[in-house]
Amino acid sequence: MSYRENNNQQNLLNQFLQEHGVKLSEETLGKLYDYADLVVETKQFGNLISAKDSEKFLSRHIADSLVPYIYIRRKNAPAGLQTKDERGECNETVHEFIAEPNSLGARRKDEGTKESLSSIVYQRSDLSSKTWADMGAGAGCPVFPLAIVMPEVEFFAVEPRNMRVQFMNFVKEKLQLSNMTVVGKRFETSGLSNLDFISCRALSTFENDWERAMPGLKKGGMFLTLKSFNNIVHLENDPAVHIYKYALPQEEQSYALVTRGNE
Repeated sequence: MSYRENNNQQNLLNQFLQEHGVKLSEETLGKLYDYADLVVETKQFGNLISAKDSEKFLSRHIADSLVPYIYIRRKNAPAGLQTKDERGECNETVHEFIAEPNSLGARRKDEGTKESLSSIVYQRSDLSSKTWADMGAGAGCPVFPLAIVMPEVEFFAVEPRNMRVQFMNFVKEKLQLSNMTVVGKRFETSGLSNLDFISCRALSTFENDWERAMPGLKKGGMFLTLKSFNNIVHLENDPAVHIYKYALPQEEQSYALVTRGNE
């Protein structure tokens, strides 16, 4: 069944986004559904995803891929709308985006924080001059969903495996993503530098990923990586990183977006 007709998966994705204060246009959602169909149904480039994950691509992979978008929108909300603790200070160390079983009711669980994420207003900031590279892009998560929802950002999907590169170029053409460039190299030899954002998803350890990414970031740039929370719990007391813990629809384990700035 096409994801354009899969109402259950569409509802799970939309509930996840709505709980985090995000509403996407029908056109944007349609492109996300089309991307999901391309990953699941396209076979000439090899098996891109397991059969189990192909049944929950929107609620598992698209939702996960859009967490950096949720975070970027929150960071760019007007200062008066930043979540604050009881002392009136912005709380940016560890945040939890928790989806309650069945209801998917998101809530913030920071100590001393009472304001829910759904009360945050997301503003469309001017990101038109920003550049974003995704290391080890694979079949395109998170970089293709991010490029779909942030057309004003220039994205680079960096991936050395030829079949994955061919697939991503195929998707770029099918979806007419003019803000996407596919780079068929390892990030270290890609020639990309002075980037505003660098991301990766479940690539290696946080330490290894940061070491690879840091030389390509501009001063003040940001590294973002999506991990299983269990794999980054040791970073909770590291003052250099921010951890944003969240749950995905109908998934038992917890996940984390970990960010670090190039100061």
